[in-house]
Amino acid sequence: MMFFKKNAKKPELLMKRNIVLNCSAANKEEAIRRAGDLLVESGYVAEPYVNGMLAREKKLSTCIGNSIAIPHGESEVKKEIISSGLVVMVYPDGILWDSETVYLVVGIAAVGDEHLEILRNIVEKLDTPEAVEALVKSGDANKIYNLFSGE
Repeated sequence: MMFFKKNAKKPELLMKRNIVLNCSAANKEEAIRRAGDLLVESGYVAEPYVNGMLAREKKLSTCIGNSIAIPHGESEVKKEIISSGLVVMVYPDGILWDSETVYLVVGIAAVGDEHLEILRNIVEKLDTPEAVEALVKSGDANKIYNLFSGE
């Protein structure tokens, strides 16, 4: 007996519903948990992945500069990834993330080494503080979707 369609389509890497504008969070842990919960709700990961994201942050900051943080799970929770996916959360008022203010939080779950391609894409497209600021201030989910989808 077969429970899954043979050609069942995995969720796209970034769904428009996973771009959340005008977010606010008290701290980076809350922002990471919200991104992780959205990854779970979207079917990219199982619940334990979220704790792996928080554990990863305790070991090494996921703030990559230019007001961007890219929280993702540590290696130990890779098995909790169902399919690669992104969530993009815009914090117009910023969040203190270690010693930097972060305005864009991109939660990532990536199968295998797909995270390297995702990270490279983000860094290439948002390579200056001005590019990040323009994206955040645009308040335009379609613009964010097109940027991250390469359209």
